[in-house]
Amino acid sequence: MNPSPRCAGVLLHVTSLPGGPVGDLGASAYRFVDWLAAAGQSVWQVLPLVPAAGDGSPYSGVSSVAGNPLLIAVPGESARGPARVDFAAAWRAKEPRLRGMVEELHRDQAERRAFDEFTGRQRDWLDDYALFRALADRHGAVMGWPEDLRRRDPEALRRAAAELADEVRFHQTAQLLFDRQWQALRRYARDRGVRIAGDMAFYVSQHSADVWAHPELFAVDPATLALQGVGGVPPDAFSETGQRWGVPVYAWAAHAADGYRWWLQRMAKTAEQVDVVRIDHFRGFESFWNVPGDAPTAASGAWIPGPGRELFDAIRSAGGAPEIWAEDLGEITPAVEALRDQLGLPGMRVLQFAFDESGGANIHLPFHHPQQCVVYTGTHDNDTVLGWWTSSDAARKERVRRYLGRMRRARVPGALVRMAYGSVARHAVVPLQDLLGLSGRARMNLPGTVSPTNWSWRAAPGAFTRRRARALAGLAADYGRLPAP
Repeated sequence: MNPSPRCAGVLLHVTSLPGGPVGDLGASAYRFVDWLAAAGQSVWQVLPLVPAAGDGSPYSGVSSVAGNPLLIAVPGESARGPARVDFAAAWRAKEPRLRGMVEELHRDQAERRAFDEFTGRQRDWLDDYALFRALADRHGAVMGWPEDLRRRDPEALRRAAAELADEVRFHQTAQLLFDRQWQALRRYARDRGVRIAGDMAFYVSQHSADVWAHPELFAVDPATLALQGVGGVPPDAFSETGQRWGVPVYAWAAHAADGYRWWLQRMAKTAEQVDVVRIDHFRGFESFWNVPGDAPTAASGAWIPGPGRELFDAIRSAGGAPEIWAEDLGEITPAVEALRDQLGLPGMRVLQFAFDESGGANIHLPFHHPQQCVVYTGTHDNDTVLGWWTSSDAARKERVRRYLGRMRRARVPGALVRMAYGSVARHAVVPLQDLLGLSGRARMNLPGTVSPTNWSWRAAPGAFTRRRARALAGLAADYGRLPAP
């Protein structure tokens, strides 16, 4: 499918779909694809599809490549669901039925052959992932496992695999079911002119199958998996101590020594799932903020060179690389911009960032946008446009009024959506919350916080109306963003 020269899309994570205990790959996802097509949209952007941590954050997954079993649609679930996702409750409701699906599959001889074929094809990551999940269910966080298991003693692993064979098979089969459902949904979307843009977190969690299986690739103690170098960002206007993310940075020399094999595998697997990959924290490939593992804040970190173009050359040489978008927000230097441009990747512009004190020099204002970029009203880490407007001070509101004219509060989200569509940027992606004009209560995530409201927002069952689809398709037509015939 060739992308339109100008296109429009919607940002909505799968868990935010209505119906059931959590949004999943069932009927609601197909209805949303139909709505996107009717609304003249050619991109559906989702957040990482990996198994999320207990707080529901898809950016702290326990695997870099596995699919989240919570997204699997299972028979017998109620079509109704809570207004916000309770991830623990959703898993309690889904797990028994998912286990029933797994057992039913293995009672069928043809399905068992399909399972054997799938596990053989995915063995380079699936065996480690499934055993990791089974061990984590029994022992908790990997840092507290028995030493022989944490250090991957071969005999200890053999005993554990035998003892936990049923659980290992369950986690392997869940991946087969996820893959089937996701690929069916993706084919349905492509047949209707909708491409899937997926998100790839830059780092992986310390408690992950990746760090456990390949500790040499991360800045961790190989025996204890204790953090030796932690990712984050330096002190800035938002935080005088910076942000300490609690994830291990990469041992880039080890990655280079084996030809970036782990990254090639990760990108190849991601390319099987999505049409476009938005790489979070792209600037980390040029240089990354490395914080000592025992430091309480990010203030004592330092910038360390990343792999630069060498990694992307390896990915492209391997073939099959998807289209890539670069998340180039934050402290971006000329070197980061040069790497992005050398690779020919579109960066990002966010309209909520366009109205600070820098005035006309602000690169997020539409008249500064290059064609080679993706314009957003906001991202999953921003407030909704209405929430942003409500919390803005008088000076920022006056700058917005000077640019867009005076308007009622309720019309501000629509004005920024139209502003995004009118940009020369080739891609315009708008969070569903802004298309619906929702308040800050619909915010997806507040960075640097752990809260039950983070990641839990869901669209209302009646959100995807024909009237809204017609209006959005009209806007796409007005600004030349309808899909190519």
